[in-house]
Amino acid sequence: MKISTPNPVKTCPEAEVFESLLSLNNQNILELGCGDATLTRLIATTGENRTITANEVDTIQHQKNMLIDDLPMVTFKLAGCEDIPAPENSFDTIFMFKSLHHVPESLMEQALEEIKRVLKPNGHAYISEPVFSGDFNEVLRLFHDEEKVRKAAFEAIKNAVDTDKLALVDELFFNTPVMFESFEQFAERVIGVTHSEHNLSDDLLAKVEQKFNEFHANNDGNFLIPIRVDLLQKI
Repeated sequence: MKISTPNPVKTCPEAEVFESLLSLNNQNILELGCGDATLTRLIATTGENRTITANEVDTIQHQKNMLIDDLPMVTFKLAGCEDIPAPENSFDTIFMFKSLHHVPESLMEQALEEIKRVLKPNGHAYISEPVFSGDFNEVLRLFHDEEKVRKAAFEAIKNAVDTDKLALVDELFFNTPVMFESFEQFAERVIGVTHSEHNLSDDLLAKVEQKFNEFHANNDGNFLIPIRVDLLQKI
């Protein structure tokens, strides 16, 4: 296993990756850290007979998710991945989209133990994590440097594989595109997230805006975020 690769070949939306790796129809699916339910909606509405439990630990975002009334196949729950409210062997597939590094370091291994517990035998866990590189990361790290926690997330996954808690089926890297029309949109979607408190001083905010605008001018607002996916299986 490796934490990064210099030049991912593939660039695509993440849905293209997990749909190519997994057969999700007629499955009971758990998403841990569902955020604003963007990918939850894609999973639910692409394919057939997909039942989804979408857990979120951020109470503000969870309350917003509870207002969604057009996804009858989705159940939203307020819960962290270190204590999943579900019986053993409940789910065919578990997703964590760029969320393991948000789990407190001391609870990462417990979270993976919980994933193993609630997975059905031969079930899969799809865990994607952002790689610590790229233009977007250079802007983000000015006010929220995630290098340490991303490394800790990788080490927790690697330890789960090395100790035979979960088997590694595949590890792959790709770039996923994200577009920002302006710094104001970046500030709303990234700096203003409710799961983290980013209290930037005026000076720091100005530095972040300057760096963002430099990259924005070079790429017309289209950032590529390098992603690592570890596809694990409960044996």
